[in-house]
Amino acid sequence: MAEQSYGPQARRSLLKLALAGLVALGLGGCQLVPEGSSPPRQVAQPQPMPEAQPEPDRTVPADTERNRVAVLVPLTGANAGVGRSLANAANLALLDTGGERIRITVYDTAKDGAAAAARQAVQEGNGLILGPLLAEDVRAVAPVAAGAGVPVLSFSNDTSVARDGVYVMGFTPGQSVARVVGFARSRGAVRFAALSPEGVYGTRASAAFREAVERSGGRVVAEQGFDRGAGSLRTAVVRLNGAGGYDAVLIADSGRTAAAAAPLIRGGSSAHILGTELWSNESGLGAAPSLRGAWYAGASDTLFDQLRTRYRTRYGATPYRLSSLGYDAVLLAMRVAKDWRPGERFPVSELRDRSGFPGIDGLFRFGPDGVIERALEVREVTAAGTTVVSPAPRRFED
Repeated sequence: MAEQSYGPQARRSLLKLALAGLVALGLGGCQLVPEGSSPPRQVAQPQPMPEAQPEPDRTVPADTERNRVAVLVPLTGANAGVGRSLANAANLALLDTGGERIRITVYDTAKDGAAAAARQAVQEGNGLILGPLLAEDVRAVAPVAAGAGVPVLSFSNDTSVARDGVYVMGFTPGQSVARVVGFARSRGAVRFAALSPEGVYGTRASAAFREAVERSGGRVVAEQGFDRGAGSLRTAVVRLNGAGGYDAVLIADSGRTAAAAAPLIRGGSSAHILGTELWSNESGLGAAPSLRGAWYAGASDTLFDQLRTRYRTRYGATPYRLSSLGYDAVLLAMRVAKDWRPGERFPVSELRDRSGFPGIDGLFRFGPDGVIERALEVREVTAAGTTVVSPAPRRFED
């Protein structure tokens, strides 16, 4: 366990003027500030520089002025790098907002298990849990938190863990697929095809694809699954090409897989290539000529790039892309904390604000099912990298 507590202090501006607006919104208003994703295993692909672990604290001092908020992440084990990025980003958010209303304590879910970390967090008076990261840990934490009436804002991208009192903040494939399909439809695509990998991620992406095409008024003409082997991928593309013409084809996997499949697709079709939020974690997409002109949807990197600079300055390390979830979760807690009195339960009803909340990854809100909804942008792959072809919506329509 590591205490991350700060008293009133001079505020340090993260992200210069852009983040100054974010902080103000997080504490009061709800306007949009201009603006991955994680793989299904929820472990980011790039390996950042080693990070300093949050400093341990052996006592948890009493505090009648602020509410306690627990951050449950792995600080040891295989996912320690991601966990430390999340914890450190949460710490930065607290510093940037002054820390007058909440006290953050970080608990290691890998040491004795997520359930044990949750029990300790509840026993020590935390009224809100941010995390954990992995779906199985969320399932372990949920009954402990529910028994104490403590809501959970998880960093998981597994929508199946959402339930009453448990919210999902992770990047999910469904929303990025729906956004890019809708964009392709607006550009004239009518007949759609898809290549989806076997496994949970592929199943969910495929289901989201069919729903998005139907909702947009398009038509699914072909779908093929593959097991990520080169031979299987090639066979799937050949079968897809044999199904007839299509205007757009979704490759529901990494940019690397898409780069391998795209030349085969281009050989048998003039279809536009579509990608998922997984591409947001990858650099050098434009190095593959066959991907140039492809579209995919994801959260804007504008503010995250600035967060990354601030993070490197403070911690001497490069954060995982998922670290933005830790920052945004604290901003959200701080916004709600203005009406959260010490000793009282967290006002969960305020998480249902349909106008949404601003964050590093753009505007977001929670749906009735507790799964996050994000305002995503659409990017086009170019030789120089990517360019935004459809900015993230400035507000939610309903």
